[in-house]
Amino acid sequence: MREVVLDTETTGIDPAEGHRVIEVAAIELVNLLPTGRHFHTLINPERDIPAEATRIHGFTQADVAQAPRFAEIAGGLLAFLADSPVVAHNAPFDAAHLNAEFERLSLPPLPPERFVDTLALAKTRFPGLPNSLDALCRRFGIDLSERTTHNALLDVRLLAQVYLELRGGRQPALGLSPAAVAAAQAEAPLARTPRPIRVPPERAAAHREFLAKLKNPLWLAAEE
Repeated sequence: MREVVLDTETTGIDPAEGHRVIEVAAIELVNLLPTGRHFHTLINPERDIPAEATRIHGFTQADVAQAPRFAEIAGGLLAFLADSPVVAHNAPFDAAHLNAEFERLSLPPLPPERFVDTLALAKTRFPGLPNSLDALCRRFGIDLSERTTHNALLDVRLLAQVYLELRGGRQPALGLSPAAVAAAQAEAPLARTPRPIRVPPERAAAHREFLAKLKNPLWLAAEE
């Protein structure tokens, strides 16, 4: 099953107040595991980036000045998403911002039923506990050493690991990616040469001596 893990960074909280997307990242999962395919771009929001937003994600106006506008990346993003479910942490936030951008371009919105909200999944599994991405990574023992700001590409890679754990850990794929399974199959021959177990004569004699003490042993009946 193909799914896409997605994250955005924005100029602010509410798209109704004119806030825009400045970064979008998405990675492809097949059977809950990353395939290596991803989509990532910075975006020129065509407006200022408030200082409070910069403190969260680290991006300044200079970082996005030469980046493409959303209209230039929308087609590539939609092609990458295709018709797959979209996994996001606090999915309504990302959906609202993306759909506001699509509306500006007269493109159809992403329907809410396409989204899988890992925050909602985490609240169901860990009611009453902190369920931010950082908190979930610490709970599942996922390395956070590279996460100094809310970079979208790093966040989706972390979220993919969190999502796997929320869905039951590595059991669905036995911890193996499709590439690892293919490599293992290539290394191991499909047909194996039978290797019969050879019993030493003295062990066979001892076994027969033991059977002679039993009444109508099934082992002898099987041999007949």
